[in-house]
Amino acid sequence: MQSLSCPWKPAGLRLSPPLILIFLHRLSLSVACNDLVASGRDRKPNALVQVAVIDPHKQHLVSHACTEIVEANKDPLFLTGVTFPSEYPGSPETLVKLSVYDAKDKSQESSSFLGCATFSVGDLLRAKDERLTLSLRSSDGVCAAGTVVVSRLKMGEMEEVDVDHITTDIPSHKCPLVCESASHACIDRENNPLTGPVFKNPICKVYRFQTVDSKWMLVREQMEECTLSFSIPKQLLSLYIQEDISRVQDLKELGELSPHWDNLRKEVMTRYGGIISSYQETLAELDKITGHSFKPSCCKAQKSLEFIPINLHTQRMRVTCPRKTDAFYDVVTVGAPAAHFQGFKCGGLQRLLSRYEAEKKSFSTAYQCIYYSPEHTAKAQEVLSTMSLLQPLITSLADQLLQAAQEHSSPGLRDALKNLSDKTEQFVHTLKDELVKSALLALHAAQPGYISKNQKQTPMQGGQHQGHIHQGSDQNQSPVQGLPGHSPATSITDSTAVCNNVEGSQTTTRGEGGPLKHQDSIPHHKEYDEEEWDRVWANVAKCLNCVIAMVDKLQEEDNNKQEPVPEQHLADVITSHNPGDWREQLRPLVTRLKECVMEVVEKAKRAMTFVLLQEAACSIPQGFLLQQRRDVVFSQALAALACGFVMRLYAGMQDQGFLRQLHLVGLVAQFESLLSTYSEEIGMLEDMEVGISDLQRVTFQITEAKTDDLSDLQPLVCGRRDHFTVEVPLPRLVFQTLPEEIKEGKPLRVFPVLFNVGINEQQTIAERFGDISLQERINQRNFEMLEAYCKSLSEQVPLEFLPCFQTPTDIKELLETLGQNVVTKKRKNVEILWIAGTICRRLNGIRFTSCKSAKDRTSMSVTLEQCALLRDEHQLSKDVFIRALDCMRREGCRIENVQKNIKCRKYAFNMLQLMAFPKCYRPPEGTYGKVDS
Repeated sequence: MQSLSCPWKPAGLRLSPPLILIFLHRLSLSVACNDLVASGRDRKPNALVQVAVIDPHKQHLVSHACTEIVEANKDPLFLTGVTFPSEYPGSPETLVKLSVYDAKDKSQESSSFLGCATFSVGDLLRAKDERLTLSLRSSDGVCAAGTVVVSRLKMGEMEEVDVDHITTDIPSHKCPLVCESASHACIDRENNPLTGPVFKNPICKVYRFQTVDSKWMLVREQMEECTLSFSIPKQLLSLYIQEDISRVQDLKELGELSPHWDNLRKEVMTRYGGIISSYQETLAELDKITGHSFKPSCCKAQKSLEFIPINLHTQRMRVTCPRKTDAFYDVVTVGAPAAHFQGFKCGGLQRLLSRYEAEKKSFSTAYQCIYYSPEHTAKAQEVLSTMSLLQPLITSLADQLLQAAQEHSSPGLRDALKNLSDKTEQFVHTLKDELVKSALLALHAAQPGYISKNQKQTPMQGGQHQGHIHQGSDQNQSPVQGLPGHSPATSITDSTAVCNNVEGSQTTTRGEGGPLKHQDSIPHHKEYDEEEWDRVWANVAKCLNCVIAMVDKLQEEDNNKQEPVPEQHLADVITSHNPGDWREQLRPLVTRLKECVMEVVEKAKRAMTFVLLQEAACSIPQGFLLQQRRDVVFSQALAALACGFVMRLYAGMQDQGFLRQLHLVGLVAQFESLLSTYSEEIGMLEDMEVGISDLQRVTFQITEAKTDDLSDLQPLVCGRRDHFTVEVPLPRLVFQTLPEEIKEGKPLRVFPVLFNVGINEQQTIAERFGDISLQERINQRNFEMLEAYCKSLSEQVPLEFLPCFQTPTDIKELLETLGQNVVTKKRKNVEILWIAGTICRRLNGIRFTSCKSAKDRTSMSVTLEQCALLRDEHQLSKDVFIRALDCMRREGCRIENVQKNIKCRKYAFNMLQLMAFPKCYRPPEGTYGKVDS
């Protein structure tokens, strides 16, 4: 793991006194040269400028930045500006050295020195228009080598003036650079303390590009690491461990089983123990790592880091144009979520899971297990998860009802009853499923001394029959249907009217639903009563009806007592109806309700645990290996999604349209993948497909932070494998500005979609000689999901709440074009990615771009998208489009990302590979070569 210490910060740097301290990251410079003299008099120089900073106290020179090369021009105007990292503080005395070179080739490896100039930060800030013209000194200090012009660029900081000006190399031409600030339109990540706990180690680059009307725009790139790269996987590992420990405990609590089933249980528990031990070891290794916020691509196959996303970074492009508000464009870059340590010899998750489900039936026969379909297994997990959430909630609401009765509060009683009724109905309907009933029978058959009610049907046949039931075949109607819980005036049926008498209600319920005392297990050595389960869960509804009837009765009596009474009887009324009466009359019924709920939970929990035992037993060992692989891939995907969600939330905190869309519909998260469908990358794409799809099990929730400390602003994960919730805390003052629905904790949904188009030489082989059906299926399926999201959004959120763009094409037309491209047989049809990305931005969505390591192909895609946005939305001149693209790829944030990952400023391409790339995805000459990636 590489160190993330700032490479530009001199060791032992002493800070200036606070009164004159200037943070250089607030300073951006533009550079131009005039009258340069090349080393060869018969040619014009290919100029570039290297920038270094000199600490005045230590006289220590630190190489910092470099402009692009401007070819054959003695008066070059450099589009690449100079910024300084936030970790580098300085004073007005801090010196900046500009060295001008004549590059012999575009790799910059061979160049000749032309001249240099030095200035102090204070001189620049005091100069007129904050602009200096300096003479370049040659190496001998005698010859004049020309001049260099350095100016301060301001990204919307000067709010007291409308525009600023700088003279270019075009005579008598003034170019407006800066318009009024639009920082109010978006949370500025440079200065906002909200970003502190999540985003760190920023790298900034600035450019100035010419528009079609010969004006200038300022562009600032900012790339940052995200602390969620490590914190989300660590939290997930803890949750995985807790869930598996709980699963082992549930297996132990199944009670006595026949020897066959007991041996299978022991084997399954041993497998769980192995996973728990492995995860605990991985978590311990991650806890040892401090100070790191990303996993470099060279560590993608490292065992201890397999849960960590590869090279996760955020990137923002900020654009300042004359007389227009600033615009922000965000993207998250991350290596494709995949299990690199486990490898791809047998494919990825999508293929492995399909093969596993096909073979599981034969496994179930070999292990004498009952085969349950993936739908049944998912239903069992859902029932367990829902019960674990609702049972304590019902208990709490029941206690609130008693508290309201104690306080003799009619409004409080009604509210508490409504909440209790809603959650109890949800609880009963969750258990209204034939799977629970059939699983109880199968569990009974797996216990010693089982006697079949039908001697012609063997226990195994009966179990297998029940294992293949259809969930929709339930013929029993829930007693909760038609409950009078929401209307105090609703009449009570005869069967529940007796509940008005506490003793009578207990007698009646005991007769209908069996004994009150807890049954430890289904009785052995006698026939199993298949109707017992129906009676047990129906008792919950009957008990709720009893509670509702009693509340209605109490409120009716209270209303009658509100009528005027003679003054002499007032004292008797108060004495005979003290506040404690309500509580005492409700307490036995509420207690009975909680007992019935607990009885149902225990039975259903054992039944669903037995379903999962059978699923686990018939999948040894492949099922456990697949679960580990799926955990790894999901961990990487969730860390990226959480990073993107937080980034998008921070950017839209003051956009009421966005916040409305967030809680009404949710956000689309569009993952762009550049993986090929050949060799190992097929397995990566198959992993990624499942990992992105599993993100549908995730919701987000905005919470109010306990304090404004950075530690209390870190997102938290809770839940289990079938559903996770990511809680995003916000400071109190920020939280209070949110819509009520969000403040009340409404779950916020995210709709992940994945589009893939391979662009490298391996994709050429796949298209001509191999199979690209995986890519075609992914794009078609996710197009349908995106189309469904757009339909849902249009029905609930007016179009005026969506962001405005310069290009007139509407979302419906873009969707039609995307659909046509998805079904068109066209090699390397990258228009699919372009259109999908455009739709995502139009929908206020979250943009992700991935390849194997998010380093090389991803860099080409991100820079291309940025320049396309500048062209389409900010009138970037077509004449400078390619030059702007080369600037970003040669000197921008993406080449810094390469440097961070492999300690080398070269994209991992060779000339033969690039011949197969679409032209717009090829890096500039001199920026690529053979490197270890």
